[in-house]
Amino acid sequence: MGLSSHPAIRDAAVKAAQEYGMGPRGSALICGYTTYHKMVEESLAELKKKEDCLLCPTGFSANMAVMTALGNISSLLAVGRKPAEDERIAVFSDALNHASIIDGIRLVERQQEVVAFVYKHCDMSHLEFLLSSCSMEKKVVVTDSLFSMDGDFAPLPELVKLRRKYGFLLVIDDAHGTLVCGENGGGAPELFECENEIDISVGTLSKAAGCQGGFIACSTRWKRLIQSRGRSFIFSTALPVPVVASVHAALYVSRKERWRRSVIWRHVQYFASLTKLNITSPIISIVVGSEKAALRAGRHMLRSGFHVTPIRPPTVPPNSCRLRITLSASHSSDDIKRLVAALTPWLPDKHDVQRYAVASKL
Repeated sequence: MGLSSHPAIRDAAVKAAQEYGMGPRGSALICGYTTYHKMVEESLAELKKKEDCLLCPTGFSANMAVMTALGNISSLLAVGRKPAEDERIAVFSDALNHASIIDGIRLVERQQEVVAFVYKHCDMSHLEFLLSSCSMEKKVVVTDSLFSMDGDFAPLPELVKLRRKYGFLLVIDDAHGTLVCGENGGGAPELFECENEIDISVGTLSKAAGCQGGFIACSTRWKRLIQSRGRSFIFSTALPVPVVASVHAALYVSRKERWRRSVIWRHVQYFASLTKLNITSPIISIVVGSEKAALRAGRHMLRSGFHVTPIRPPTVPPNSCRLRITLSASHSSDDIKRLVAALTPWLPDKHDVQRYAVASKL
């Protein structure tokens, strides 16, 4: 969205710093929660069409808080003993979910509060097989909405159909969709018109908002549980007031300057037209293979004037190293054109693209 250096965001941070300094330096439940934090939570709840919202120090801590709070339900119901396996919560997670989701699940799984099932990336047939084969009563499905290393969307309409059939709790990490997708910037759920079908929507304020922090948009009941059981929220110092003030300003600018979203999606279409690649979002992955090849490609891009960091293990599997590109409203059409020219050695030619399209259909 190009908001990190927007004058309104800078002015909001400066004004709050001059008036309050960093603000109270404590956890939100002790002394770190201010009127600024409350205003941002209300704005995010409205944006996500949810009853309430909980502001967290980072997106990572937000996902960890959700997972640990969900796991604690089993322990609370077991009343002082380890929950039996049929009393635990079944958590179904996409194979390419963000590390913060994976780590949160691993933690509560180790504490014997949940049983984890990993379904193949965006494979709804595999997910339904796992759901139908699971006899556990309490089920949760958690997925990224827009996957950070591949740039593809989770099939939210299909997930909603499964939710109606199996009655699971649907949790999404909309880190890369928030403010970018949907007419109002409500994210992937707004884009796919299923906002009311998402139970808990997690996000970050360090991507499109251009600031810092994380959030959990949900019902007031879920917020109260996460406040009392989400350890990464409970034991973390609250965000500084100038940062929260800048977030509030960023949300305001996002509402007023909707053209920024339009520019991003025009860039996506332009990049696709120049490369003939089948891309669906501003996140574009060009897989180059080995670490050596990725590093060489990254150096070439830097010499060409583009900061495109090569992504290597453990972020991605071995021999799938890639150049990860994020298109921004701050870019121009000329920037996109020069970027494609610099990427040419690593782009598949037209015949490769056609062969790939035929193979995909098969």
